[in-house]
Amino acid sequence: MKKLTTAFILVLSLALLVAGCGESKDDSTATTASTCKPGQLPTKTDGVLTVATDKPAYPPYVEDDDPTNGEGFESAVAYAIGEQLGYPAAKVKWTVEPFNSSYAPGPKDFDFDVNEISITPAREKAVDFSSPYYTANQAVVVLKDSDVAGATSLADLQDAKLGVQIGTTSLEAAEDVIEPNERPQVFNSSNDVVTALKNEQIDAIVVDLPTALYITAAQVPSATVVGQFAAPGGDQWGALLSKGSALTSCISQAVDELKSSGQLDQLTKRWMSDAAGAPELD
Repeated sequence: MKKLTTAFILVLSLALLVAGCGESKDDSTATTASTCKPGQLPTKTDGVLTVATDKPAYPPYVEDDDPTNGEGFESAVAYAIGEQLGYPAAKVKWTVEPFNSSYAPGPKDFDFDVNEISITPAREKAVDFSSPYYTANQAVVVLKDSDVAGATSLADLQDAKLGVQIGTTSLEAAEDVIEPNERPQVFNSSNDVVTALKNEQIDAIVVDLPTALYITAAQVPSATVVGQFAAPGGDQWGALLSKGSALTSCISQAVDELKSSGQLDQLTKRWMSDAAGAPELD
């Protein structure tokens, strides 16, 4: 009798162990399957998707410095990502995050940030990025009456005094592709670069093409885009998240779905189509 009791206990223990293992596996599968469940992500605020961008925010990324209106490329992309994840416009909250601090290490006060942020290996050590939602060329902006306004090649710009904003990929692009004889001057903000051009402290600005179009259309009408060129490896922009964010794969999935459906292409054409007008510099 004692032997039968012991055997029974052993069998029962094994059965419970197997059942427990099976239950754990099912729970894991369920958790994986529900990771991107619409409207139920582990966001900063339950039921709300918090999106960051800089202020001021300029066209063609954000119209009227108001990302909540859904007008402008990155504002529209952010709302489209939200819709894909089950967060309608009413459930999307915007917050301000300066460009230079967005990719600094540490916790974030947002779920993701859209601010023309280029995906680079150095930044990926401190933050996560989604799949890219845009690939931008670099461009060169000069005053119309400048000595380099007639430049038709990269070689024509090598003697020019170039200006770039700190923390952007434009510095690397300018140095590696234009190969100027004088190192580009670095400024703290986009406004500082524009002011330097207006005051003729520099001959040209190197910036991503959409921003170049805005500068010449709204900030410095006396300037022109002399041309565009491809950045080393392609300048891809992604939604930025805190390192190891539980949302990274879901945001990437949303971007990929926007690509495959053609919606991202439609938004790109609507808000960025003018970019095709600048000549290529070789």
